[in-house]
Amino acid sequence: MLSNYRVTRYTICNYSNLYLCYFREHVSKCFIDVKEVALNILKLTGEGLGIGSEYFSDELSKETDVFLITILHQGDVSGLQVFKDGERIGLEPTSNGLVVNIGYQLRIISNGKLKCDEHQVVTNSSTVWTTFGFFITPSPDCCIEPAAALINASNPRLYKGFRYEEFPANYFRKQGKTEVVLEPFEIEC
Repeated sequence: MLSNYRVTRYTICNYSNLYLCYFREHVSKCFIDVKEVALNILKLTGEGLGIGSEYFSDELSKETDVFLITILHQGDVSGLQVFKDGERIGLEPTSNGLVVNIGYQLRIISNGKLKCDEHQVVTNSSTVWTTFGFFITPSPDCCIEPAAALINASNPRLYKGFRYEEFPANYFRKQGKTEVVLEPFEIEC
């Protein structure tokens, strides 16, 4: 009798949570794919900075989650804005596009060569908006400092080294105020 039924990987799911199981499977695959995209972005960033494509895989934990870079899929509704010259500019979503935001740690590692733009998310009260955000961060005990290959007589070190776990505490203490959040980590000239 059971030979007439196909056993699938959803056998642990019952009718009441079948959609949740289906959702979980697809979200898990999505996270694996986006993590691969993120690691490729970091490899290309290392090449572009001249510190080598393996810098981030050698120096930072691969088990990551928040603040080095953020990868965002906006969905089909506009809601992300960046600030440029004191004005808000809305970023129009593309159906298969991703937005990559550079975080403070990448700014420090690049010794200021890469900048992190201010941005905000606004809600749309007339349309349902679903987004997907993926955050990459070093492990808490990772040392964040400018890459040694970027420091020389004409490009002095701009930031002190620190353990990553110090940064979020400072960020939230400063309430995310972009003009002061890096001050404790800057080297006075």
